Amino acid sequence: MNLEINNLEKNYQNFLLKNINIKLPKGKIIGFIGENGSGKTTTIKSILNLISIDSGNIKIFGKDNKELTNTDKEKIGVVLDDSFFSYMLTIEDINNLMKKFYTNWDQELFFKYVNDFKLPHNKIIKSFSSGMKMKLKVICAISHNPQLLILDEPTNGLDPVFRYDLLNIFENFVSNKENSIFISSHITSDLDHIADEIIFINNGEIFLDMDKEQLINKFGIIDCKLNEFNNYKKEDIYKYLKYKDIYMLLTDDRNKFKKKYPKTNIKDPNIEDLMLLFIKGEN
Repeated sequence: MNLEINNLEKNYQNFLLKNINIKLPKGKIIGFIGENGSGKTTTIKSILNLISIDSGNIKIFGKDNKELTNTDKEKIGVVLDDSFFSYMLTIEDINNLMKKFYTNWDQELFFKYVNDFKLPHNKIIKSFSSGMKMKLKVICAISHNPQLLILDEPTNGLDPVFRYDLLNIFENFVSNKENSIFISSHITSDLDHIADEIIFINNGEIFLDMDKEQLINKFGIIDCKLNEFNNYKKEDIYKYLKYKDIYMLLTDDRNKFKKKYPKTNIKDPNIEDLMLLFIKGEN
């Protein structure tokens, strides 16, 4: 395992992160989803030992995260909300700094991505757009050849074209079956494309943890009008939402539902629909 979390708990005055268990094998991408304030960032900060935890343990590359050596830490690439770079630095400055910090810093790869993503070499970061700053953070995270990427909203503020390129980079990153990615994102369509496993956290607890393909095979979405809605037995509907005159239904056993209502059109769920129905849907 590149990452293993066992029974993690963190207690704040008005919030409790409770009983978090996560296993991230080599070669896999976990998508970590939930509302703002659900515990995603607290979990990531706990993984990186940026905050103390109250109980449980976190292992990275089989070691306690508090006991990682500098060599171990070099194998972790991180994207957080704050880049921790002075906004008065340029791309050239950052390259000169990073190659002093990381023994495996790949200058050639760094500038390849800089040029591919059209970042200016000699302008200070302060002049960058939010999307350009995010591109730079991602480039820095992957240019020292890490084995594990911990990413908090890495596609936030990016245009669709760059997000497409970035998702390809992430897929290529894990293709060697040794590297792994733990990615938190509000842009759930990105996770539809690349995640192998989806973990849904709500109010500090993991609500759902499932292989993405199993998720699609288990759940199904049905759109219908009121008269159709009334034809379904309520025990066959896991969650539902009404918008205007349309009902969106969620079944948690699509095969059983299809056998019982063979004329019903059941759609594959996307992660955004599932998240919406889990949080806002009525039982």
